[in-house]
Amino acid sequence: MDLSKLNLVWDSALNFIEQRIADYNVFATFFKDTKLLAVEGDNAYIEVSSKFAKELIQSRYLDYITSALEEVTKKNYKGILKIKNEERDFTFSKDSNKSVFVSNINKGYTFDNFVVGPSNQEAHSASLTAALEPGQFYNPLFIYGKSGIGKTHLLHAIGNYVLVKNNKKDMNVYYTSSTDFLDDYMHSVRMGTIEDFKEKFKIVDVLLIDDIQFLSKKEKTSEMFFNIFNHLINNHKQIVITSDRSPNELRGLEERLVSRFTSGLSVIIQNPEYETSLLILKKKVELLDNLNKKIEDDVLSYVALKYSKDIRQLEGALNRLVFYADSFKKQTKVIDLELAKEALKGLVVNSNLESSTSLNPDKIKMSVADYYKLSVSQMVSSSRLSNITNARHIAMYLIRTLLDLPFVKIGEEFGGRDHSTVINACDKVERMLKTDTNFKQAVDDIKMMLK
Repeated sequence: MDLSKLNLVWDSALNFIEQRIADYNVFATFFKDTKLLAVEGDNAYIEVSSKFAKELIQSRYLDYITSALEEVTKKNYKGILKIKNEERDFTFSKDSNKSVFVSNINKGYTFDNFVVGPSNQEAHSASLTAALEPGQFYNPLFIYGKSGIGKTHLLHAIGNYVLVKNNKKDMNVYYTSSTDFLDDYMHSVRMGTIEDFKEKFKIVDVLLIDDIQFLSKKEKTSEMFFNIFNHLINNHKQIVITSDRSPNELRGLEERLVSRFTSGLSVIIQNPEYETSLLILKKKVELLDNLNKKIEDDVLSYVALKYSKDIRQLEGALNRLVFYADSFKKQTKVIDLELAKEALKGLVVNSNLESSTSLNPDKIKMSVADYYKLSVSQMVSSSRLSNITNARHIAMYLIRTLLDLPFVKIGEEFGGRDHSTVINACDKVERMLKTDTNFKQAVDDIKMMLK
């Protein structure tokens, strides 16, 4: 279709949509500035004004678009929404008989902004290798772990690296979730375009499929995926799969499919440890465009410790903190620990700080600092102020007695202090516990906080 024909079709479709919605405010806000960009194969590409408009139309009004286009064109098209001015990750085929290829790669997820730590370094290394030489190593690559710890980020990072850094723009890279794969397959069955569906996957060079566990008990779809999988592997095309469990723990999938998954390399992403969570937070803060306040280091330490089991929860806590500070503390130039605790009060926690079974040096340092109204950075500093020195000695003593860490290791936790310094601190605390009741009460209070 040329531009004038596209505009004519869309104007007619909008009239139909406006009548069905029967709410001018909704129509004017979300539909008035939309455009029909192109029609290719069974797909109609529609430009919307914002991410919010896309999400709302996708969830509530996509059927209206399908019906409107069918009413105007007498054909059944699948509406695909694209945000205005967003860099397009698709190209229109010059041959109208060929179906359009959509990569679906999110350009915001790259290896450059993926924070590597002990919990994910194996998965990161395997993913980078797959991106460097698609189809040559680790094929298929199976990445598994709980939700919200970076699996999807790695899939998109692979896609971006192949297309940009690795300069393989002639390669067809395709990302999809298993639920979208299922929806597309069912749509092709209904429309009688199953052969087009197969052909689309035959030209894929790198297939990135998310949350494969949702194909469980979908026999027909699993069979189709099995055939596509075999075709790509046999032709040395790269496949990367993610799941919330290991291949051997997948239930409801054919044994022959699970067997194929285990034929390559399977790697796990664990919950991020404190250090990795802290690095993730610092990276997120760097990328915040609207941040006009300084966030103190001990605030980031506090958030990392409290929400370190889930990256999405970690990001959510940071977003809530910034929102609260901007909305209710407009005059404040610095986000300190007191403000952070106020902002995050009531936010559901799933963290090391709340778990009595995960006592560690960071938790002890944070608790002691909190008790004495100090920051962790103050406590591990070289300051000789009596209140800071007192807190530092108690923290060293508790780490020694509760965790039985070597004196050398404890010294490393406090800025690389010598082990003799730690021994003297512990001896001093033990003497004061015998002679100073107030001091003993403070230590007992902190122990209660740690339970």
